[in-house]
Amino acid sequence: MDIKHLRYFCTVAEEKQVTKAARKLHMAQPPLSQQLKKMEEEVDGKLFERHGRDLELTAAGEVLYKKAKKILRDLEETMVEVKETKEGTRGVLSVGSNKSCFSYLAEQLKRLRVLHPNILYQLREGDTYFLEECITKREIELALVRLPVNLEEFSILCLPSEPYVVVIPEEWQNGEADVFHVSMKELKDIPLMLLHRISGTGQFELVVNECRNHGFEPNVICECPDATMLLSLASSGVGATIVPKSTLYGFPYDNIRVLELEDASIAAELGLIWKKDHYLTKTAQRLLDLFKSSYPHTM
Repeated sequence: MDIKHLRYFCTVAEEKQVTKAARKLHMAQPPLSQQLKKMEEEVDGKLFERHGRDLELTAAGEVLYKKAKKILRDLEETMVEVKETKEGTRGVLSVGSNKSCFSYLAEQLKRLRVLHPNILYQLREGDTYFLEECITKREIELALVRLPVNLEEFSILCLPSEPYVVVIPEEWQNGEADVFHVSMKELKDIPLMLLHRISGTGQFELVVNECRNHGFEPNVICECPDATMLLSLASSGVGATIVPKSTLYGFPYDNIRVLELEDASIAAELGLIWKKDHYLTKTAQRLLDLFKSSYPHTM
């Protein structure tokens, strides 16, 4: 059994039909069927069971599939590393970002583009939980996210924290154009729309706990993982939102007012994360180095 046979086997497992797998592998069906039969003879057991027109993995097949996928991924990573050693800073950079901190990423991608114009980009957007999953599945290498994250699974370059601001519909101020600050207690009775991760704890819990520390339960009318949707709702007059200040740099909106929080003790934390003990391509390392040079005092 060699790498080619493992690739054949994994393709059949994923396509669930020899005919479809053969078409994807650009080969005839009979040779593929023969290879599968030889593999079953080699492991002395059935790897597939037929259910109607589809093939399903047996228990033994499941074990082989998981191991084979790891072997193929490790081989692919090895070939990428060898190729990049030869070619330098060419390749594809796969990176993700929360919308609430995208302006930080855009700034560094612009610098990277100037320094290395041959790099291509694949971008993913989502909340921290989603991007952690993308890194784990190796769909992206790096992600710029709001903290916290699981420090057992991810390495992190922490970036400077920033304040939260309150964004309200412009119509709420009734001509009070000279008001630029608000206290936490003044938020007690206004309808709030807060960032909330798909799973896990993050900014939502931080803001709610800060309200409770000031003696009131916030009137939360909407929870959403997408900062731009919350800003759009605020622009439409639905309610107010609390977001990290830099969110407004990347996604400006009309018909809103931005108020500084006078007495809040919370700050928005962000960091660049990647899978712990995982090889970073040279393109990803270049981006990481740019962040380090831009924020030399970060840990």
